[in-house]
Amino acid sequence: MPNQKILYVTTEMFPYQEDTNMGSFVHKMALKMHSEGNDVRVFMPRFGQISERKFQLHEVIRLSGMNIIINDLDQPLIIKVASLPGERLQVYFIDNEEYFKRKQYYFDDEGNPFEDNNERAVFFARGVIETIKKLNWVPDVIHLNGWMASLIPIYLKTYYKDDSYFKDTKIVLSVYNEDDIALNQNTKEILEFDNISDLESLNNPSFLSFVNDSMNYVDVIVKGNEFLEEKLDEAYGKADAEKSDYLNADSIAKVY
Repeated sequence: MPNQKILYVTTEMFPYQEDTNMGSFVHKMALKMHSEGNDVRVFMPRFGQISERKFQLHEVIRLSGMNIIINDLDQPLIIKVASLPGERLQVYFIDNEEYFKRKQYYFDDEGNPFEDNNERAVFFARGVIETIKKLNWVPDVIHLNGWMASLIPIYLKTYYKDDSYFKDTKIVLSVYNEDDIALNQNTKEILEFDNISDLESLNNPSFLSFVNDSMNYVDVIVKGNEFLEEKLDEAYGKADAEKSDYLNADSIAKVY
C-alpha cells in the first residue's frame, strides 16, 4: 500500500527516547511505512534532553518565525529537523525556549508537575498543525501517539473546523497506558481562549482526560498496549470511532 502520505505525531520516539513502549512502537511503524514506499514524516517536541549535536538537529528558517498565542501570550515557534539516524526519514521538532529548553520532561527537580504542561501541549498541537500547513503537505493519515498529540484532533474539529486543509485526512489515535498527571486548573481558561469549551476533561484536566476526550474526534482508535488501564479502557469502549485491538508495527498498514 505505497504512496500514502503518513504523518506520525508523537511525544516519544526511539532513539530520541530510549526504552519506552511508545517510542519503540512509533519508530517501528514509521520505518515500516517508509520502507514500503510511503511519504512518512514525524513530528515531536524538542525536549531539552534531546541532544541537537548528537542527532544533528538544525533549524528550518522558512518554517520558523510564526507566533502562537497561548492564553493571550505570543510564543515564538521554532522548527528543527533531523533525519532519523541511518534513514532518509525526516523528523520535525517543535521547539520554544519557554516550553522545551528545560532538561526534564514533565516534572521539576522536586518531582512536581510543571505548571505550564497544559500550555506546552497546546503549543505543540497548534505548532504541528500550523507547520504542516506551511509545508504545503497534506497527509492522508495522521497517526497520533501520546497525550500531547491527543489535543490535535480536538483543535482540528473545533478551533480549525472551518479550515478545509485537512478535510480529507483520516485521524488514527493510538492509546497508551501513560501516567495520568493532573494539569493546572487554568487549563479551562487556556482552551476557552481558543473557543474550546465542550470537553469533559476541562472539569478535571489531566494527561489522560484529554486522551479520553480525543477519542470522540478521531476516525480510528488503536490500543497501544494490549491491556489498557481502567479509565482508558472504559473510554475506548464507549467511543464511536472504529476500533482496533493491539497490533504490532508490521500489521499497522491494515488500519491505514
